[in-house]
Amino acid sequence: MHTAELISYFKIKTVIGTLPTQVTSIHDDSREVEPGSMFICTKGYTVDGHDFYQEAIQKGASVIVSEKYLEVDQDRTALVIVNDTVKATAHISNLFYQSPSNKLDVIGVTGTNGKTTVTTLIHSLLKTSGKQAALLGTNGLQINDAIYKTSNTTCNMLTNQKLLAEAVDNKIDHMVMEVSSHGLAQGRLWGINFDVVVFTNLSQDHLDYHHSMEQYGYVKGLLFAQLGQDLINDKYIVLNQDDQWFSVYNKWSPFEVISYGIKEEANFKAEAIEYLQDKTKFVLKSPQGTFPVETSLLGEFNIYNILAAMAALFAQGLNVEQMVKDLKTISSIKGRMERLNIDTPVTLYLDYAHTPDAIEKAIHSVLPFKTNKLIFLAGTAGERDRDKRALMAEKASIADYVVLTVQDPRHEDPNQIVKEMEKGMKHEHYACVADRNEAIRHAVQVSEPGDIIIFAGNGHEDYQIIANKKIPHSEFETIKTQCFKKYPINNIVQ
Repeated sequence: MHTAELISYFKIKTVIGTLPTQVTSIHDDSREVEPGSMFICTKGYTVDGHDFYQEAIQKGASVIVSEKYLEVDQDRTALVIVNDTVKATAHISNLFYQSPSNKLDVIGVTGTNGKTTVTTLIHSLLKTSGKQAALLGTNGLQINDAIYKTSNTTCNMLTNQKLLAEAVDNKIDHMVMEVSSHGLAQGRLWGINFDVVVFTNLSQDHLDYHHSMEQYGYVKGLLFAQLGQDLINDKYIVLNQDDQWFSVYNKWSPFEVISYGIKEEANFKAEAIEYLQDKTKFVLKSPQGTFPVETSLLGEFNIYNILAAMAALFAQGLNVEQMVKDLKTISSIKGRMERLNIDTPVTLYLDYAHTPDAIEKAIHSVLPFKTNKLIFLAGTAGERDRDKRALMAEKASIADYVVLTVQDPRHEDPNQIVKEMEKGMKHEHYACVADRNEAIRHAVQVSEPGDIIIFAGNGHEDYQIIANKKIPHSEFETIKTQCFKKYPINNIVQ
């Protein structure tokens, strides 16, 4: 890509030194710089790229883009000064990767809970219908059978454009993306041309970053507001009619809104719901007719997730009746109220629930089938929204016995985290066990045949963040080991 073309958009800029004809790559992390590349000095939440420009030069950067004058050897490196390097990154990366989102149908899903399940359902239904679809989110990037790890639910701008371009190169026609509030607030989605955007729900989370529920809600709404005003291209918004933010987001864009829900009248509505131990049944009212639905996904929250996915794909032109048929082939989502295939006299579920609302919904999804005790393991993270800790324990108190623990303590004292959770407990049948492996052991040890145990907070993740390191941790393997010790006469299989 010609360097002059990459910076041609900017009316306000100063160029010091001679621009190279081309750059080979673009980076905002000095550790990734290679000879002939462009390094953009962006200010992040905790790090300022301007502090690392010398390292980028040492590694061979031929162009530095910054917001201020920096000392450079003008014979070797050109300096381009612009007003805002974050906005510059959006324009430069989109140009460098040749606007990949314009060559894809891009579906974005945001909300407090349900993003991973909804995007996984959309991805699965697209593939079943014969579409070439990729999935980008909490579990990384999935293209065909390959999975690539990513650092965040929503990657930074450069990574997003690079991954979208990789999808185009692999002849993908649909990209399904989880969209986090942090990603929206920090502009990580700038430059991505979404075709369909979906809202799941809004409940308390991330208030350490957003400070208030109102600010959190407005940040989520950026996904809908940023669809733009160009009515030439077909774009659609899918909103949860039962959520209080429906009426707010409904006014933020000129594009058609497709609604879904259970309680209020909606374009996609679930009625006559039956909650069974191994499946859920309901009647779907849709713009294309009324259909009986059967799914292995459990609980009311998963009905919302299914409705959201179907509404999004209806907007993309998929047939509702066929989606209902294809839904039967989709098993539980990994780490999302996933019933574990471990042969014990105790029923085991693995879930990602890490908000008060998600904990309450997870518990209510199994209460109809409780014949003995319900044991709930609740875990929360260090250096994150402290105000929700006691609320999480309060919601977990619905269970007969609660184990309060930690996942990802980071630099915070795990025992202090558990003490803050403990303040919300509503009964005395609980234990505070800061070490997660020990907490799992305790939950299994206090169980009896006929009990239900929900292990919440960690879900599918295969690590714990302690200090600034990711320590390997398999929730499933730990549960399996402890079940074997408690119930050795049973054969344990995955």
